[in-house]
Amino acid sequence: MNPRPGTYFILAGLLLLSACNLGVAAPSDGETQEVAIFAYDAAQDEDAQGNILCSAAGLVALPRTVEAGLIGEPLLRAVVEMQLAGGLTEEEMARGLTTEFPLEGVELVDANLEGGRATISLADPQLRTSGGACRVSILRVQVEAAAAQLAGVTHVQVLPETLFQP
Repeated sequence: MNPRPGTYFILAGLLLLSACNLGVAAPSDGETQEVAIFAYDAAQDEDAQGNILCSAAGLVALPRTVEAGLIGEPLLRAVVEMQLAGGLTEEEMARGLTTEFPLEGVELVDANLEGGRATISLADPQLRTSGGACRVSILRVQVEAAAAQLAGVTHVQVLPETLFQP
């Protein structure tokens, strides 16, 4: 199977985000640990002519918290569910950040971690993850970045492959 055009660019961006460990702190002695959800800022994602690129370059990590004891698959599940829930604050929206999450009917079915690979299975019975190429690219990189922030994750796969199609 040949990867879709732009797949390597998106994966490189996700690896960069993961390597930078954006928005993820080690568990504290408190009852929560910091993770991130990802919003989109089109102003950060333009070429020299001002065209929006619809890429991971426009992602902005937004700090959120989860239970301190979560690690591995339970942490992956919590982070992806938080991303799917959306929930930008008024301040974040005032800064021009956007997300189309939550999408009605889109939910996490399963989340697995094995050998550095995070596999995210989603249900989308109403086909809310389809649409224009720019829109679906941004939705996909948001979910992938949420999973890629976990320590040890080197590859993210979202299933079924029919999701996030223009």
